[in-house]
Amino acid sequence: MDPVSANRAFGGVQGVWKHASAATGTDMTFAVYIPPHDQGATLPVVWYLSGLTCTHANVMEKGEYRRACAELGLILVAPDTSPRGEGVADDPDGAYDFGLGAGFYVDATQAPYAPHYRMWTYVTEELPEIIGAHFPVDMGRQSIMGHSMGGHGALSIGLRHPDRFRAVSAFAPIVAPSQVPWGQKALGGYLGPDVAAWRSHDAVALIEDGARLPALLVDQGEADAFLAEQLRPHLLREACDRAGIDLTLRMQPGYDHSYYFISTFMDDHLRWHAARLG
Repeated sequence: MDPVSANRAFGGVQGVWKHASAATGTDMTFAVYIPPHDQGATLPVVWYLSGLTCTHANVMEKGEYRRACAELGLILVAPDTSPRGEGVADDPDGAYDFGLGAGFYVDATQAPYAPHYRMWTYVTEELPEIIGAHFPVDMGRQSIMGHSMGGHGALSIGLRHPDRFRAVSAFAPIVAPSQVPWGQKALGGYLGPDVAAWRSHDAVALIEDGARLPALLVDQGEADAFLAEQLRPHLLREACDRAGIDLTLRMQPGYDHSYYFISTFMDDHLRWHAARLG
């Protein structure tokens, strides 16, 4: 790993690191906030997955999480959203919702994306190994959260790894990517036309197929421009009701899809995670 930056904040250190990823075949950058702690202590870790067009920097600069993480003793890790660099395929039309900045937390099987777009392996295997080896993390106490595309990632990863993550939450997640334009474009482009292959990356489909979590926390802005067409949280509520999953779905009047919304409710989510991480 190569350090990119380190800044003191609330008694801890906000760091940014770069490394050569075996999963993606590219350099990857990630942010880690380490709160103040006793020498030799290990701390629980919260993974934060960002949305379309984002890098590690969006939540780092706008998420307003450090005060709560310092108080609660939480490490927060924010990876990038896709591979980047020379030779990495992008959307042929340069659209924002596919390709660079839009990895959708899957391992692509389709050309020309398969060689580099392996964000599932990166987020669930490679980066946790790096974090566990180099930072004061208690890997027995992990949780995951995310926004929009990253909310989709957090839900699908949490549902497929229920023994790893003690808490899962999301801001304005894409809950059923198989049923909305963003998800249909991404899953079709990365995984191919067989919709059955999409189900393992669709939170609603995973719940329908038997995946379970004890509880979920989701905040959604009622003024979100993407609410009706792309996000459709009622589908998650219906799936959780049928499955007996304790979903707290909070519809927030007047809030949109931006980091003004996320930063407003970030403390609530971190405290919810901390209570379950112990």
